[in-house]
Amino acid sequence: MPLSRRRLFQAAGATVALSAAGQVIGTSPALAALPWARSDIGVSAYEFDLGQIRLTSGRWLDNQNRTLSYLRFVDVDRLLYVFRANHRLSTNGAAANGGWDAPSFPFRSHMQGHFLTAWAQAYAVLGDTTCRDKADRMVAELAKCQANNGAAGFTSGYLSGFPESDITALEHRTLTNGNVPYYCLHKTLAGLLDVWRLIGNTQARTVLLALAGWVDTRTSRLSASQMQAMLGTEFGGMNAVLTDLYQMTGDSRWLTTAQRFDHAAVFNPLAANQDQLNGLHANTQVPKWIGAAREYKATGTTRYRDIAANAWSITVGAHTYANGSNSQAEHFRAPNAIAAHLNRDTGEACNTYNMLKLTRELWLLSPARADYFDYYENALLNHLIGQQNPADAHGHVTYFTPLNPGGRRGVGPAWGGGTWSTDYNSFWCCQGTGIETNTKLMDSIYFHNGTTLFVNLFVPSTLNWSQRGITVAQTTSYPVSDTTSLQVTGNVSGSWTMRVRIPAWTQGATISVNGVRQDVTTAPGTYADLTRSWTSGDTVTVWLPMRVAMKVANDNPNMRAVTYGPVVLSGDYGNTSLSSAPTLVLSSIARAGTSSLAFTATANGASVRLEPFYDAHGRNYVVYWNTTGQVGAGEPALGIQNMSTTDGGLADTSQGAPVVLADDNGSNNNLGRFL
Repeated sequence: MPLSRRRLFQAAGATVALSAAGQVIGTSPALAALPWARSDIGVSAYEFDLGQIRLTSGRWLDNQNRTLSYLRFVDVDRLLYVFRANHRLSTNGAAANGGWDAPSFPFRSHMQGHFLTAWAQAYAVLGDTTCRDKADRMVAELAKCQANNGAAGFTSGYLSGFPESDITALEHRTLTNGNVPYYCLHKTLAGLLDVWRLIGNTQARTVLLALAGWVDTRTSRLSASQMQAMLGTEFGGMNAVLTDLYQMTGDSRWLTTAQRFDHAAVFNPLAANQDQLNGLHANTQVPKWIGAAREYKATGTTRYRDIAANAWSITVGAHTYANGSNSQAEHFRAPNAIAAHLNRDTGEACNTYNMLKLTRELWLLSPARADYFDYYENALLNHLIGQQNPADAHGHVTYFTPLNPGGRRGVGPAWGGGTWSTDYNSFWCCQGTGIETNTKLMDSIYFHNGTTLFVNLFVPSTLNWSQRGITVAQTTSYPVSDTTSLQVTGNVSGSWTMRVRIPAWTQGATISVNGVRQDVTTAPGTYADLTRSWTSGDTVTVWLPMRVAMKVANDNPNMRAVTYGPVVLSGDYGNTSLSSAPTLVLSSIARAGTSSLAFTATANGASVRLEPFYDAHGRNYVVYWNTTGQVGAGEPALGIQNMSTTDGGLADTSQGAPVVLADDNGSNNNLGRFL
């Protein structure tokens, strides 16, 4: 199959060893993504290539390895079944999938694009040749499907697991089978783009351009009113991927096609900073906002930027639960309606996946905005890390994250989202975004701009800043501990800046170098600039004191979630069923030790164990509690001891003092004005 010269060179250099458990234990060279033809407009920070950052021992690496095991296991022929059947080719004796990829399911063939992206990311991150080969093989077989369009009765370039007649019905507003065809096509386009960009597969480019050409031809013949009517059906991030194709190729054809997918009914209110989200299907909207951010970066048109930024602020401020998730039964509800919708079907994972993508796009425009990454950390840590089942070797995920009293992961509506995903019989949207999430967990830890290095997330990892010959090794047990250490080695000479996010939830943060406290400003909710002449081996220690605080539901000041630093804590109720939220005695919360984030408290007159919500698996839990009284930062300490030296934090006069239980119930923001 066609390979670029870059691919051949990298394949020869990659060395990946596997343990008996299937975990990557070897090393491979950093794999540089193919360059974009056009630079993004307006950005002030830049990403590293995925292969420049490696996760090291910890929960995030465990998530990555479980997903990697699944990606190496899955049968490409089974994934090709619906494409081959639709394009009138032999299915080669493969079994059909179930769930959302069953031959009779309306929007079958959406999942395959997610696999293409996840395989490409696994190769870019780890040099995993098994994942690369699976992506290459699928692309080659998809090319055969596309080439058989004449025999199948389809227009040149079309590629899908369902007939082209579904597109005709959509255009005429007569589609009745529940399909969302452009939603599926977006996944295929995005997957092909990632295989081309991250692996270097030129055949993926050929198939991608043919399919994008079909989209252009198909939509160019519609009037503006016909196109806008068609956009009333979920279409994923078509504006985003086509704008990316414009940035990748420089061909303005793709920007013109992308802009046809600008949905006026959604964009116009957001451009005016109006919240008209109530009742809208949530995950239909967020990809459009990502597209608006990409269109701004392609054109410089500020209206696009405003749409994306306003959508983020509205969603985070008025529609987001304590753990960073949003939506109930997949839909946005009335602004600030949080406690009113704590059900089994809250927190669709796709929404959070896409909100993180939107957050990242916006932060690159405004890298002084620490609140963007305060949200990012909250949603990734407290929703998506815990979305994966740690007891499953293939890292299967849940669709919703229930927030009802006595909720339980893997238990929810029986229509498909209420259990854990499976190898072949689920293939929900959230399974697709789940495999993408867990193959790019490292992509937002570090960023750069010139000689400035941004440290946004506190995760055990190693950065190979190859452009400057510098390696940064971050060691931490955060968030169990409240410190992280970053050792810089290599060609570090000269003056440059390490810019560290200081979360809004911390107070009294300090930064030291080689044990000496530095005179730098560490105001909560900002970035601390550590500028110095460096020596190889210098070790930066960041201390972020943590305390217990409450995140208040926007619509009910007595309904609160408990947090410790960045971590949402949940009550362990085992197999006990609950019909209402227990009443938590705020003054009873106490940390049980320093080696884990285990707390105890009293609720409804009984002792209950509190633990990180991301660890609440295999048991019923409580996230939002009934409470009484207002507890503010100026009130007396409530007995929560500051464990801030558990990971070698610097001596400080505040250490060992009782931590004040803070109440962050400000200004209709359920994230507590921590953002």
